[in-house]
Amino acid sequence: MGSIGSSQQEYHDLLRTLSEASVEHHFDAFTDVAWDDPENAIDPQDPRWILPSVDALGRTEWYRSLPRERQIEVGFYRQTNVVKVGLQFEQVLIAGLMMYCLDLPNGRPEFRYSTHEATEECHHTQMFQEFVNRTGLDVAGSHTLFRALGPFLPLAAKHLPFIFFIGVLGGEEPIDYVQKVMLRSGEEMHPLLRRISQIHVAEEARHIGFAHQYLEHRAPRLGRFHRLFASVLTPVLMRVLCDAIVVPGRKAVKDMGIPPEVVREVWWESPESREFLRDMFGDVRMLADELGLMNPVSRRVWRALGIAGRSNRFRSEPARAA
Repeated sequence: MGSIGSSQQEYHDLLRTLSEASVEHHFDAFTDVAWDDPENAIDPQDPRWILPSVDALGRTEWYRSLPRERQIEVGFYRQTNVVKVGLQFEQVLIAGLMMYCLDLPNGRPEFRYSTHEATEECHHTQMFQEFVNRTGLDVAGSHTLFRALGPFLPLAAKHLPFIFFIGVLGGEEPIDYVQKVMLRSGEEMHPLLRRISQIHVAEEARHIGFAHQYLEHRAPRLGRFHRLFASVLTPVLMRVLCDAIVVPGRKAVKDMGIPPEVVREVWWESPESREFLRDMFGDVRMLADELGLMNPVSRRVWRALGIAGRSNRFRSEPARAA
């Protein structure tokens, strides 16, 4: 490895590349989505709301046995609620990015990229909320606890930025993974939802890339205690944030009429669902290996939380379970 100076310059160059990409290739919530195209009209009875087989709930025997009208109703609600959850996480993320930038010294390249990312995330929140508004559904989105703690989570960005960016991956990776699985499956989706997902995946690639680069740059500077603390907290944040984002809250479960035994099967008792949960974090396990955050203690935590497994060989490697 080169000197610290050359490593610092490489890091700065990477952030400059990401920033320039945000300038040259970005999306606007209201000009890059054809909201008023008749093909994108939202009809609650549209059969394209039926959940595909790659969806965790959509592949259950309970869902497949529902009458077609109920499949459409449940699928319409579920997909709208998932969009609302993504919106809420990104609201917390934007606040955290602004808190992180608050005391950055002049000249730091993280400031420019973080504000590019916050700008893009603002467009995502507008895009997501516009979709939810057009459905007419009063979805709550994430769990009550996540919404209650949301205003306090950005404080970590100012005082524990390394931990904050691990948490960023804990929220971004599950959303990105689920959307990629849906898009790669080739199964039918409502065209408006497909367009929104395509835009989100395209820009999240940069956002996840920045979090990886930041953590890779800062990890060698961690002290022994901070490294051990981060190694144990990483799988905890992955699992807690994954459940907050992926598992529907009580209101959503009640509104969709999902029986308790089906909830337990889907999140995460069945072998298939447990495999899906593990596969979701292949990229993060790869990063933890690279950062020296895998040790005998942290590996036990990964296993205890049900998210241990083979690390990906490269970013966004398609998983067998998908």
